Amino acid sequence: MTESNRRIFIARSLAAGCAIAASTASRRALAAGHVEETDDVAVALGYRHDTKLVDQKKYPTHAAEQQCSGCSFFQGAPADAWAGCAMFGRKQVAATGWCSAWAKKPG
Repeated sequence: MTESNRRIFIARSLAAGCAIAASTASRRALAAGHVEETDDVAVALGYRHDTKLVDQKKYPTHAAEQQCSGCSFFQGAPADAWAGCAMFGRKQVAATGWCSAWAKKPG
């Protein structure tokens, strides 16, 4: 094998390894799925997919304009319908959702 062929082989092997690692990571993220309102942590935090359905008597500090997309724990872009949440590990929450850990994003 010439020096040039060896370099090409190594470069392509590294690129293939990176591609496999990236696809595995994205598959794991997709496999995490959405938070269900019946999950133990979701129940403990009073999580709802729709902020309009929050029990106002049980959570009197809740305000209708509070949504996951405006929370500092929401890990997505404002336009994302679902994104990760620091409170729920790898699972995703609805942008229109709410839980009692809600904290306004700075800014």
